[in-house]
Amino acid sequence: MIEYKDFEKLNIRVGEIIEAELLPNAKYTTHKITIDFGKEIGQKISCARLVNYRLDELKGLRIIGVINFPEKQIGTSISQVLTLGVPDDNKECVLAIPNKEVPLGGKLY
Repeated sequence: MIEYKDFEKLNIRVGEIIEAELLPNAKYTTHKITIDFGKEIGQKISCARLVNYRLDELKGLRIIGVINFPEKQIGTSISQVLTLGVPDDNKECVLAIPNKEVPLGGKLY
């Protein structure tokens, strides 16, 4: 079990995918997505395996991500955000998304 103060350390925000592309020469199918988290935070890059989504489906999608983890090298790219999701029956990511319109940069609590 963790304390509530541990949860409060996570900075989980709503962002909108503004660009999506496949990482070239990746060992596994990996998407590089640019996410806009609003004026306060700005744009961040995330690398994630999102095979349940076509590139055109991703653009404009509001997602939820952890923005205060250290950057991580993914192939030739740097991932600045952990994009959140849950596995489907095939263990592939289904993105965690708000089910109503919420402001960019909104903090999960």
